[in-house]
Parts: sequence; C-alpha cells; structure tokens
Amino acid sequence: MLTVNDLLHIKAIEGIKLAAGHTGMTNQISIVNIIENPDVFDWLSPNELILSTGYIFKDSAELQDRVIQELAESNCAGLVIKMKRYFDKLPQNMIDLADKLGFPLLELPFQYTLSQVIAIINEKTNAGYDSLNRRSLDLHNALFKIALEGGGIEQITAELSATIHNPVVILDRDWNLLCYKEHAEAITPLEQMIPLVISKPVFGADFTDRIPNYMSEIKRSIKRSYFHNGQEFKCRIMPVAVSSFVYGFIVVFQTVRKLVEFDYLALENVSTILALDRIKAREIEEVKLKIRQDFFDVLLSGNPISAKMIDTLSDMHGLQEKYAYYCLLVHMETKDPESYSNMVIHKYELEHIAKKCVQLINEWSESANGEVTCYYRNQQIVILVGRSENKAAITKNEAKSYAQEIYDRLHHQQKGIAFFIGVGGQYKTIHMLYKSFFEAQEVLRLQQRLKYNRIVSHYEDFAVYHFLDNNVNAVEMERFFQKTLNAVAEHDHLFGTSFMSTLEYYFKYNHNVSEAAKAMYIHRNTFIYRIDKTKELLHSDLKDADELLQIQLALKLYRLLNKT
Repeated sequence: MLTVNDLLHIKAIEGIKLAAGHTGMTNQISIVNIIENPDVFDWLSPNELILSTGYIFKDSAELQDRVIQELAESNCAGLVIKMKRYFDKLPQNMIDLADKLGFPLLELPFQYTLSQVIAIINEKTNAGYDSLNRRSLDLHNALFKIALEGGGIEQITAELSATIHNPVVILDRDWNLLCYKEHAEAITPLEQMIPLVISKPVFGADFTDRIPNYMSEIKRSIKRSYFHNGQEFKCRIMPVAVSSFVYGFIVVFQTVRKLVEFDYLALENVSTILALDRIKAREIEEVKLKIRQDFFDVLLSGNPISAKMIDTLSDMHGLQEKYAYYCLLVHMETKDPESYSNMVIHKYELEHIAKKCVQLINEWSESANGEVTCYYRNQQIVILVGRSENKAAITKNEAKSYAQEIYDRLHHQQKGIAFFIGVGGQYKTIHMLYKSFFEAQEVLRLQQRLKYNRIVSHYEDFAVYHFLDNNVNAVEMERFFQKTLNAVAEHDHLFGTSFMSTLEYYFKYNHNVSEAAKAMYIHRNTFIYRIDKTKELLHSDLKDADELLQIQLALKLYRLLNKT
C-alpha cells in the first residue's frame, strides 16, 4: 500500500516535501480527501491523506493546532497544504505539534491543483484495495452466516468486538441499551463508565444531543469524546440505519487501541447486519402486536364472544375477567406534520412514539389505582384500568386525575406531539368494557366537533351533548335554539358582545357571579352588567326552573350547531 514516504518519489507531483512529522513517514494512504470545513472532523477515517489550501485555519493558531490534533487522533495518513495560496510558509506551531505527534505535514507546490493530486494518488492506491476488500467480504460473510443461523445480536456484537479489539455497545434509536461486549484488554471496563441496564438509557442528553440529526443519511461513523469522573474516553458512533429509518447505534469505546481502516469497514458491515436483525425483530413484534390488537378489537367492538374465549384470551393478554374496568383513549397528533418528508416516515415515527408512550405508561402504572393494560393502534393509545370487584368504584374525578397525570408526563416527554385524552365510565365486568371504550371515543369525537380546548375529558362531561347529538336532528336543534337563545347570539354577532359565553360561565359556576367573573378574567360588576343585559334580551329574570333548563339545553345546541 502507498505510504507517505512514497509521495515524495512520485514524479507527477515532484516538489512535494515533508515539513514535519518524520516519524510518520510509513503511514499508509488508502484514500485522499479535502478539508475546507471544520465539520469534516466528525467523519475522518484512518489512512486518509488530507489536502487543504489552509483557508479554514489561516487566521487561527488555535484551529491550526486543532487540525493537527484531530487528524492525528483519527489515524489519518498526513496533511498536505498547498503553498502560496494562504501560506508563504507553514506556521511554526503546526510544525512543532506535528513533530511532537509524529504526524506527517507536507507542503504542496503552488502549480498543482488539489484535484490533480487526488487523481494521481488515487491511481497509485487502487491496487491496495484488493486485499482490504477481500478481508471485508470475509467478515461480511461471517456476520451474515451468524444472522442466518439465528445467532442474534449478542453473537454479532461479540464478533465485532473481537474484530476491532475494543469494547462495543449496541443501542436502540432512543439510546437504550440492547447489548454490549466487554474486551479483556480494556483498562477501564464498560461497567465503570456507563450504566449497563438492558432497555435503559446509557448516555445523558449532554452526550446524545451532540449527535447530528443528519447522521443516518451519511451512514458513516463519527468520533466523540465521552467524559466520566474527569476522564476522557474516545468513542466512534455508527448509525444502524436503512434508508431514512434509524434502528439504533453502535458505540465503540477506543480503550484498547485506535481504530484502523479495516475496523471502519467492519463497522459498516455490522451496521447493515444489525439493521436486518432489527427489521426482523420489529416484524416479529408487529405480528405479536397484531394478535393482541385483534383480540382487543373484538373485545372492544361489543360483538358477541363466548365467555370461555374471553377467559382464555384475557388471561393471555393480562386482563382479569371479573375485574371492573374503564377505558382511557389517548389521541396523538404531530404538531408539525409537514416536517416529515413523506407519509411513510410520518407513520413510522408516530408508531415509534406510540410504542415509547406505551412503555412509559406501563412504567407509571402504579399511579392508576388499578391494573393497567395498554396498547397502541394507529394514532391512539388504549389504556384499560381494572380493579377487583371487592374495591370501591372509580369516581369520575379519580379517573380524570389519572388521565391528567398521564397527559402531564407524556407532554413532558414528547415535545413535538399533541395529546388529547377521552375517559369512559367504569363497568362491572370485562364483558361490558366495550361500552367504556365507545364512551372514550365519543368524548374525543365531541371534543373535536365542539372545538373544545380541553386536554382531558370524561364521558359524563359530554353526556348531554351525546344525547342531543344522537337523538335530535339538526332541524329540530336549530328550531329550539332560535326560539330560546337566538336573540342573545344575534346581539353578540351585531355588536361584538360576549353575552353567550358569559351565560355559559353563569351556569358553569352555578350562578356564582364572583367565581364566574374570576374565571372569565373580568370585573364582577362587568359580569353582572352582561347578565342584566342578557335578561333584557330574553325578557326573563333567569329564575324559573323550566326556563333555565331550556336555556342550558340551548347553550349545548349552540356548541353542537357550531355557532361559536
């Protein structure tokens, strides 16, 4: 393979000379790259010969030193700087540091273009790739055989660790631990650096937030430093991705030795094999979920199902036949759906978020005051809460309190998602659970239709709306409203007043003027004035019980008819 020393004897680039780093003359060159942007530091690989005009570091001694340090740490072959463009002579600090690190620093005569040098060197290095490609193919075949024979992620991880001679950690896309492999020669074991609990986060946000979002699109490893107890550990992070879907990450702790060129090829091979493994695991999980969903679909549809089948399947899926259950339905919407490039990615991301939410809800199940069974379907999460028949029934406020807690926690964890929760009533047996599910669905439907901004609502909050919407046709609704409250609504429309909403608050707070005014953020006297004007428009003193009932019904119709 071509070395740095060989460069000095290539006649096509005669005049290139070594300025510093003489001890690195035997560094091998596998590929040539140009650096004119500091972002490239993330993607450097061993044996790369780097060319530059020096533009990015011409005015900064600090950046000049960083360039030498970064390239040397990445096992790059050397740095060639084109002279007479930005440098008449190389900075002494770069020469001194290159000599200290044994990193070759070379001067390229002005008459050569960087593209010419790349073409000349690549022609010389192509022959060396045959051996490397054969080793890479052998490794790929070995890994593929492991996958075909069902060796799984543990065996693949062990093979990678043995190949690159460093500890390896495999994480899912949320940085939770899937698998790891220590290395016998590592001075500092993994367990002393990171928490090694399966399905739990390994790194904090201070580390993961520094990983670029576009990493999966480039599909190359990046280098990062991990700090623990005052020590710095060099890492290489490789995405496990197919197309635009990220399935996880490979993290290599370079605590035994620096990675060489073949190690990077090994990472790419393992990334592909792990992606296939993750896809297979996801498909198996989806089959299990489909079986589970099919059972719940039948159970919650209200269609006839034998008691024996309910008993058998309920036990299989974590339900208790004799428990009293109620249903919460969590609806999810992305706040910025246009941020996804296509519908497939949008659906995939929503499913991933839903799965994470189910996991979180199960972790928080102790606050439900009952046994929680949870699964997701499309853009909704179904939560079933059951209690022994010997315990007191769940009240509406208790159920809403638990739903509010679920919302608060999910809202904190998933910033880009809007959540709405509908709560159904509790029923004595699992055979009646479908009624609670229907009520939770109805809550979400009515919330949307009425344009309410409530996050959490119970069916009892909408029972009157449900009755009117399902039993009174639109013509009758309109006729009743026109007769009862149209005068007030017309006044609001013509003069920009808020008498209708004031009337709603008047009933909502049980005629308590002070509380209603406080809720509307207006002065008490203003509220009284509005009510007095409303009385004039209705020709009523708002004291007759039958008349008050008609007004309250008309206010409900006001919402159902979308007159707001």
